[in-house]
Amino acid sequence: MGPIDAFWHLCNFLLPALVTALLTTAACRALWRRALGGLSWRTLLRPALIAALLAQTGALVLAGRDGSMLGHAALVLAVALALWWRAFGPGASLGGDGAPPA
Repeated sequence: MGPIDAFWHLCNFLLPALVTALLTTAACRALWRRALGGLSWRTLLRPALIAALLAQTGALVLAGRDGSMLGHAALVLAVALALWWRAFGPGASLGGDGAPPA
């Protein structure tokens, strides 16, 4: 595999995690507009994207291949859990910069 093929292979591996995190964060902000008014996009997107990448990488290691149903299920579950944690769970008590709200 050449360097250009490796680049596109990596992009295609990361794209589902990025799109899932972006769309889920946008849906979360649209559905709970009032409750999440104080949280920035970055505050919600960062944990969702990290969880998505970790879930997809973990599924690749466990399943041995990319694109498995286990991987997609883990991806969706991880993003949903990360957004819940940051928006409504115990992680919601912190402000966007990690400091307690004033």
